[in-house]
Amino acid sequence: MKRMIIYRTLVIGGIVALLEVLCVTGVIDKITMQAPHLIVRDLFRMLVSGRMNSAIAKTLSNTVIALLLALSAGIVVGALVHRWRALRDTLDPLFATYYAVPVFAFYPFFIVIFGLGDPPQILLAFMLGVVAMIVNTLNGLDRVPVVLVKTARIMRLSPIDTALRVTLPAAGPYIVTGIKLAVAYAFIGVIGSEFNMSRGGIGYEISFAYTSFDNATMYPLILLILLASVAVNAALSRWERRLLQRRGMRGA
Repeated sequence: MKRMIIYRTLVIGGIVALLEVLCVTGVIDKITMQAPHLIVRDLFRMLVSGRMNSAIAKTLSNTVIALLLALSAGIVVGALVHRWRALRDTLDPLFATYYAVPVFAFYPFFIVIFGLGDPPQILLAFMLGVVAMIVNTLNGLDRVPVVLVKTARIMRLSPIDTALRVTLPAAGPYIVTGIKLAVAYAFIGVIGSEFNMSRGGIGYEISFAYTSFDNATMYPLILLILLASVAVNAALSRWERRLLQRRGMRGA
């Protein structure tokens, strides 16, 4: 694991160093992109000044709301679908092809219904994340050892107690994988919606900066999104490895 971290660090460092050289030497002009050290500097100044605090808060709050809805609905629906084989067989093709559907095509429809506020963005992010949670919950429940289910029956646990105390905890590593995907989809849904039609948020600010050739705002905000996503993913990956270790499995 430590070796993989070193390799990843070297690859990322090499890419950043290459971009730095290309920007400083003028191969990549200033209109196209700033040098990485300038992006970091501008991000620091932006965060210290607080001028993007409202946009950051808006995007993060919508993302968290959509994520919590996707997690709760995805786990509950996944657990229910797993209990009925006929329903599972009916919905499996839908789950397999769901992400081929252009979800953002529904955005104008949602705007007509809900207006230009936050609900359309939250709903789109929820739609992107919930199926990932359902599918990974099903995958985890499929791999629950039969002996655990039989033990729950012997102890005469109710279906809800069985799910809360036995099957869902046993499916924990796969559910965490679903959470990782749902986090990414929630960010994509909210920020993508802000790009199209919104009156605020990080996506709106990036879109406005792009049309204004304001690289000092656009690239730092993109870096902020990247750093936030990496940090959340790293924390969830660590949690996932711990769950796998408890089950006597080697983490990926």
